[in-house]
Amino acid sequence: MLTLNREKTGFILIFASFLLVLGGVLSNGPIPQDTSYHLFADDRTIGSIPNFWNVITGLPFVLVGLLGLHKLSITNQLKTISDITIAYTILFTGILLVGFGSSYYHLHPTNETLTWDRLPMTIAFMALFSIIISEFISIRAGKKLLLPLLLAGILSVIYWHFSELKGAGDLRFYALVQFYPIVAIPIILLCFPSRCTHVSAYWWLLLTYLIAKLFEHFDAEVYDALNHIISGHSLKHVFAALGMYILITFYGKRECL
Repeated sequence: MLTLNREKTGFILIFASFLLVLGGVLSNGPIPQDTSYHLFADDRTIGSIPNFWNVITGLPFVLVGLLGLHKLSITNQLKTISDITIAYTILFTGILLVGFGSSYYHLHPTNETLTWDRLPMTIAFMALFSIIISEFISIRAGKKLLLPLLLAGILSVIYWHFSELKGAGDLRFYALVQFYPIVAIPIILLCFPSRCTHVSAYWWLLLTYLIAKLFEHFDAEVYDALNHIISGHSLKHVFAALGMYILITFYGKRECL
């Protein structure tokens, strides 16, 4: 009975939080991309590579994505739900492409190159959301939602991209797609039983994501505090990739029903 009540509360909170986030996003007018977003504290050119450390720290994503794909498809070392293998494959492929997209963007930061950074991030994020829905709420629901979630993520980036080209940039749809899962995932973790052990993997992932976002926000402050050795944005890349590495490690240790 307690579990059923907790799940009912979970569904109510998921629905209510969606309405709140949607209302918050739509209550604002179109939100263009701030051009200062492309200005980073560490813009050093090293070995003819501009923004060297922001570019090179895309490599951990490539390595982690390859590791996930290798352990999932070649060595079969990951404990996953077989019905949604495609979602795990898309997740790790997305992480791999984040590395290339991020490095491409940081070579020449503009709205145009940012599109190729955000597309793979959104693909990976939506695949992860589908996986968590499958593991905690319903395999059938997670499987059916995978394609709509991916389309919503991809279309949010495409919509933002073309809105910027028309001189009326609008990040609202992208913000909804990015922010709502961050609200919903903790609710799901707290209110629904997992089909797999080592649920703490997702909490570690959320923690490293939070740390990464803090490094991103305090880019210049971190750069100054570390005597211009490395910036907050570069450390953001490292910690975001670290979170995925931790998740893969737990995927190898856990058991799933």
